[in-house]
Amino acid sequence: MADSTGLQFVSSYAFEAMQKVDVVRLAALSDPELRLLLPCLVRMALCAPADQSQSWAQDKKLILRLLSGVEAVNSIVALLSVDFHALEQDARKEQQLRHKAGGSNGESILVSQLQHGLTLEFEHSDPLRRLRLTLSELLAVMNKVADSNGEFFLKSSELFESPVYLEEVADVLCILQAELPSLLPIVDVAEALLHVRNGDWFLCLLVANVPDSFSEVCRGLIKNGERQDEESVGGRRRTEALRQLCQMNPSQALNIRAMVVEECHLPGLGVALTLDYKPDSADDAVSPLVSYVSGLLLGTNSKVRTWFSMFIRNGQKRESSSVLWQMRRQLLLELVSILPRSRSTRVSNDGDMEEGGSSGYSGLREEHVVKASALLRLYCALMGIAGLRPTDEEAEQLLQLMTSRPPATPAGVRFVSLSFCKLLAFPTLVSTPEQEQLMVMWLSWMIKEEEYFESAAGVSASFGEMLLLVAMYFHSNQLSSIIELVCSTLGMKIAIKPSSLSKMKTIFTQEIFTEQVVTAHAVRVAVTNNLSANITGFLPIHCIYQLLRSRAFTKHKVSIKDWIYRQLCETTTPIHTQLIPLIDAYINSILTPASKANPEATNQPITEQEILSVFQSSAGRGGRQRYSITTQLLILYYILSYEENLLASTKQLALMQRKPKSYSAALMDQIPIKYLITQAQGLQQELGGLHSALLRLLATNYPHLCLVEDWVCEEEVTGTLPLLRRMMLPSNTCRYTQNQLHQAFQKLPSSSHRLMRILEHLTLLSPGDLIPYAEALTSSMALLLEPAVPRRVLQTLNKLWMGLNTVMPRRLWVMTVNALQPSAKLLRQQKYTQNDLMVDPLVVLRCDQRVYRCPPLMDIVLHMLNGYLLASKAYLHCHLKETADFDRQSQSVSTMGVPGQPDTPEVTREELKNALLAAQDSAAVQILLEVCLPTSAEHRDVENAEPEGGLLSDLREVQCLICCLLHQMFIADPNIAKLVHFQGYPQALLPLTVAGIPSIHICLDFIPELLAQPQLEKQIFAIQLLSYLCTQYALPKSLSVARLAISVMGTLLTVLTRAKRFSFFMPTLPCLVAFCQAFPPLYDDVAALLVQVGQVCASDVATKARDIDPLIARLQYLKEKPQEALVPGGQSSKLTLPQRTAEELGGADPDVQLCYCIEATFMDIISSTLHGL
Repeated sequence: MADSTGLQFVSSYAFEAMQKVDVVRLAALSDPELRLLLPCLVRMALCAPADQSQSWAQDKKLILRLLSGVEAVNSIVALLSVDFHALEQDARKEQQLRHKAGGSNGESILVSQLQHGLTLEFEHSDPLRRLRLTLSELLAVMNKVADSNGEFFLKSSELFESPVYLEEVADVLCILQAELPSLLPIVDVAEALLHVRNGDWFLCLLVANVPDSFSEVCRGLIKNGERQDEESVGGRRRTEALRQLCQMNPSQALNIRAMVVEECHLPGLGVALTLDYKPDSADDAVSPLVSYVSGLLLGTNSKVRTWFSMFIRNGQKRESSSVLWQMRRQLLLELVSILPRSRSTRVSNDGDMEEGGSSGYSGLREEHVVKASALLRLYCALMGIAGLRPTDEEAEQLLQLMTSRPPATPAGVRFVSLSFCKLLAFPTLVSTPEQEQLMVMWLSWMIKEEEYFESAAGVSASFGEMLLLVAMYFHSNQLSSIIELVCSTLGMKIAIKPSSLSKMKTIFTQEIFTEQVVTAHAVRVAVTNNLSANITGFLPIHCIYQLLRSRAFTKHKVSIKDWIYRQLCETTTPIHTQLIPLIDAYINSILTPASKANPEATNQPITEQEILSVFQSSAGRGGRQRYSITTQLLILYYILSYEENLLASTKQLALMQRKPKSYSAALMDQIPIKYLITQAQGLQQELGGLHSALLRLLATNYPHLCLVEDWVCEEEVTGTLPLLRRMMLPSNTCRYTQNQLHQAFQKLPSSSHRLMRILEHLTLLSPGDLIPYAEALTSSMALLLEPAVPRRVLQTLNKLWMGLNTVMPRRLWVMTVNALQPSAKLLRQQKYTQNDLMVDPLVVLRCDQRVYRCPPLMDIVLHMLNGYLLASKAYLHCHLKETADFDRQSQSVSTMGVPGQPDTPEVTREELKNALLAAQDSAAVQILLEVCLPTSAEHRDVENAEPEGGLLSDLREVQCLICCLLHQMFIADPNIAKLVHFQGYPQALLPLTVAGIPSIHICLDFIPELLAQPQLEKQIFAIQLLSYLCTQYALPKSLSVARLAISVMGTLLTVLTRAKRFSFFMPTLPCLVAFCQAFPPLYDDVAALLVQVGQVCASDVATKARDIDPLIARLQYLKEKPQEALVPGGQSSKLTLPQRTAEELGGADPDVQLCYCIEATFMDIISSTLHGL
């Protein structure tokens, strides 16, 4: 508002005095300053105060004394003497009249016809008429503002423009607003004053005389303001008025600026207030302007960002007097002020740049580095987000700042990274050959000084890694990755066109970083010490990973193995996200050549000796661990993943005639895999995805370490209850040595109490602490097989063994198998290895025979057997994969050109492997079933003992353990159940297997196939098995299979010879009793079959045994009237045969024996049926 130039505004000193009613300060004001505040002071002196205190009475006297010498007070007193109630009535009538007339300036109730101009009328009028004139003029402006629909206008008013009467008009205006607040709300009055000349001056006087209304007026003006104030006259006048108000009350300037951002109106005002703001304490780091603009463009509020970006874009179209250009000039001044002296320039008043200083070079000063970084980010935001087009001067000074050399501090490293990314984001800043040469020199300096910066600044993530990474991205043409890198480093999303990077790509790939230079430099970069996810930024690992992916190392024959090994050894938790992808890329570069033309172009794997050194002190092997658990887990992941990828790539490797070395079984035996996995389980949050990746590899390559019962046992060992028990263990408790444990074992059974005390103490230790005792526990297991060893000792040992199994299963299994060998083998000192047991798992069952009747030790043996059966499957699968493709390839090469040479089909190898595994599993099952049979001594004991005693025997407990394992095996692979039952086993075990193995019901699926076998023994076994299954599982499926079995028996009756008929029906006829007992509807079919068998047998013996003749009649009678077969009291019917002794039956003809067996079966069926009813 240039129209108010020359007028005196209220000073900030005077406004603060009015706000605080500081009479002493008011008295110190000059007459011109005091004149502006008279309306409020006169009203304060004349009106009755609400404050009746003595102190205010004194202050009021001072105010009266202050006013007594001012002549203008009299006119203000006269104004206050008017009847404002009548004046308000007239004003409201005039408003109604104007509303009816549509706002036209017709008759006025407040002012009658003017004889002269408005100014002369005001001069010659009395106070009341002056009030009426001013009120009429003000209401006219306010009405026009209300009807303007937001369109700005400037009303010409003689009353508000005459410089002679401005002070008198201001007095009238202030008195009117104070006395008629409901008619003239101060916010509406303020809005109206923007539409007259000198409005900002009137507005400041009005607010100064009502200081409490400052925030209300400012908020109203901002809410009614334009979104872009620089684009219209009204917006600029509003901004200027608010700027004057904030100069009058500078303490509220930042609050007003916050209102501007909140409403997203008047962006120029926010910048102007920031330019006007003078903080009490200067901050050398970052200026208020940089902080404010950076906050708007880099904040999280997208609405604010868009609003201010529009201000920047539109402001570039205006002349240099706009607020935007003032802001740009101030930013340029700040930028120039921190440039190194040799590069600094002086900005003259007319905006021209003048070179200053000598040609000597000096780096960026340390105290300016943070400010320089903030300025760089701000210019990136202005250019990338808001679309600022820098002038030539701005571009030149920016490039000078970006290529300056900061001190070696963390802030200096950050500044160089930002400068480098800004060069990539805005390559147009480099336009001339001289500037390009300057940039190349600066990049060369970065490469040279990177190592010094990293060591001197004490940071792990320096700008050297970023240079390498960008160079690699340029070489592999991954421009989108460069854009992501730049945006993440700058901390803002900038739209960068990939085509704009072509010049930088040429400079990088041809002048600075050729691919060979990149690889050679990358190997020399030091590894990051204690690498973890807490170290942010771009690290050497990012560069090595990209080079591995692009196969640069193998292409240029640069060995990277040592660097990767050193970096894996320098890791800690939380694990860095780039480590697992790095290992995967490294393994791929070992197994897959860079090109088919050069199959030897691969990286070298980590040696076995290097791997062993990492695990030297793991899992309680003594000594302090040299490497962290993170390093050991990463090396374990590398080995397992390497072996898996090697197996998966055998076909491709065979075609290339390459066979990379696999890690030996001896190495794998020395790595405490299960212990490491257990440790990783408690660090899942810090290990990221490493734990789950290890579990996947373990389940594939080491299924025997992933047994379900092991996981359940781990919960029991590592759960809450064991933890509480260990917490209760006193720290000063007696610790037993391995030697003491060994001696206690040797003195059994006399030392059983001492041994029990030691074992109970060991149960309180964690599995990891038990590892030193593993040798003593396993080597003495055979001593526990002696008689009179307490059962509690055996059970405690079983518990300790299961605890050790959670941390060192493979070594523990080998020691246990060797310890439980029969004494004859121990004398020969035959020690089995891990490989021996995987090749032949049945070695586990070749233990001391006494183990078979020691349930706690048998539980351990079964656990190992299950594990080694799974391990054998994995071992054979790996062996087949390792040899199949190479053998086939070598065979095809050797037979090339030889006609008639057949190829061994791959299916044959797979079938042979499956057959071997099936034989292995079925042999284990058969041995276990044989163990379940009681010995002759146990038979005698059962016959002599009470019936209840047999239920509590060791044999019964072992049978239960074996049935549990067979149940799991049958569920895991139903084909094992089929194979075992096709092989058959003793009929005496059928009651045990059917009742003890829940999953045996699957045999119903293949019994029809078993009945169809030509061997009579298999058919007999099928019918016997079916009889027990029908009793145990009376299902519709069992009924249908039973019908089939009866039909098969009827069919076989017609085809079997006399000798075979006897051997078939004698064991199978009793099974018919079970069929009828389980399924009564089968009675008719069974009775018919029995009569048919009886007829065949009777016809054969009719001439030999005359007493058999009535048999058919008796069988028919029993079939038709079974109720009469038994007389009351359980006596036999008179139709039944007399009882025969065993000797008579044994000496009788086979058909005679069969006849008596048929009748006995009939009677059993009838008896069971009647008892069932």
